[in-house]
Amino acid sequence: MGLLRSLAMLLLLICCFWLPSVVRAQSPGSARALDALLQDYAYRAFVRPRTGVVYDGVVPSNLSGISISAMRLRSGSLRSRGVSMYKEFVIPVGVIEQPYVERLVLVYQNLGNWSTMYYPLPGYMYLAPVLGLLAYDASNLSAKNLPELEIRASRQPISINFTDIQSVPEGSVVKCVSFDLHGLFNFSNLVSGNVCSTFQQGHFSIVVESTAPPPVPVSPAPPGGAPNAGPSGEKKNNSKVWIIVGSVLGGLALLVFLALLVMWAQKYKHRKKMQQMERATEAGEALHMTTVGTTKAPAAMVTRTQPTLETEYVP
Repeated sequence: MGLLRSLAMLLLLICCFWLPSVVRAQSPGSARALDALLQDYAYRAFVRPRTGVVYDGVVPSNLSGISISAMRLRSGSLRSRGVSMYKEFVIPVGVIEQPYVERLVLVYQNLGNWSTMYYPLPGYMYLAPVLGLLAYDASNLSAKNLPELEIRASRQPISINFTDIQSVPEGSVVKCVSFDLHGLFNFSNLVSGNVCSTFQQGHFSIVVESTAPPPVPVSPAPPGGAPNAGPSGEKKNNSKVWIIVGSVLGGLALLVFLALLVMWAQKYKHRKKMQQMERATEAGEALHMTTVGTTKAPAAMVTRTQPTLETEYVP
């Protein structure tokens, strides 16, 4: 039974350390963790990097719906020439970064249907996906978890021309919303049409006040590891849950099997020991054994000496 208790304790420890890690792997990550992950995957798009060329990256399958791009620039060129069009962003002349680096990378993000997951805005409804523009040092294109550079437009603002936008509900007031790297948001008016403007990097979208509660979204996975969006993502979530449940049940079944095997082995060992003791007893006995019913008992091989009368020896 000591072995059985040891096996049970081992399985309990495995469950305590393994299951929480699985739950953490599927729990929603923060927007900052997402930025770090997307920076890594955007840098992977630089197979043969050329300055001023846009490279579209590929996100992990569990973040399907998000698109990223990266473009490497010289700091001097960015400041003196700007970028006429980088996806939805128009970067004017006079944009500078702090701290100064010789080359930098502008990482573009389109969060698609993950917008409300990482940038929830209670009381408002997104009319366009959240777009991000972040700057990083380009000295090492294989680096991960890089801190963002602070870029700021010194003359004219950076323009964001939203092309994928929903129809505006009748009577709603459309607003631009921007999120800085600390998660603080700010509302502003549209410049014209579907164009917003900003003087610094961050995440941006177009919203209207919501008169009804927003639909319950699919929970995203943390960077490195999380469920897909939409119906296919829900199916994958369910399959992962069933895999976890199956693994736990399989572990319990294995434990029960091992416990039964240990009990059978102990009974078999006890039975063999009793048989050996019986054989040893039978081999060393001096008296003949006979069976009486279901019990063995010693029996004399010959009869005892017959009694004689004393008178037979009298002369």
